[in-house]
Amino acid sequence: MPDTAERRREQLVGVFRQARTCTRCELSGSRTQVVFGAGNADADLMLVGEAPGAEEDRQGIPFVGRSGALLTRMLEEEAGLARDQVFIANTLKCRPPDNRDPSTGEIESCRPWLLEQIRLIEPRVVATLGNFATKLLSGDQTGITKVRGKPRIRRLGERVVWLYPLFHPAAALRATGTADLLRQDIAALPDLLARDVPAVDSVGDPS
Repeated sequence: MPDTAERRREQLVGVFRQARTCTRCELSGSRTQVVFGAGNADADLMLVGEAPGAEEDRQGIPFVGRSGALLTRMLEEEAGLARDQVFIANTLKCRPPDNRDPSTGEIESCRPWLLEQIRLIEPRVVATLGNFATKLLSGDQTGITKVRGKPRIRRLGERVVWLYPLFHPAAALRATGTADLLRQDIAALPDLLARDVPAVDSVGDPS
């Protein structure tokens, strides 16, 4: 029998308690704290960025700066979704020093935490924010400009989802045209959330 939402939330709290003392990679020595994720533990929509920044590392909450404020506003205005209705996380749970790109070893060390989050939250749609998260979770190295707004079926660990690439809100802060496209793609989220996701057996294994 599948776990109830309450049981899955309890398990997610247990995973968080394990993750916040993680020492799987060298980032454990430079972080202030683990930025596990925040939001609804039973959300249909999960948003995944790259890694925490300085403010996220300080507060322990993802997307709390200017880009996070923009993302929250767009979700509300374009999709009618409050931040507490979705779950927001990053591919890395710890901030890389000086906001450098994550290393291969750091990605592999952190991947199990993200996959376990996806398994327990059971989202229907995983929206990837920006190039890094999109390439990592799609297994496709095509740039975000070409794949944004184009949903695809993807198996992430044990969960089959709609993977939906979006521009990162930080990029939208820098360019009005990018912001307009991000608004357009976020506005399509309600329709995507209403679509059926194929059964597990009909989807190939992830790369």
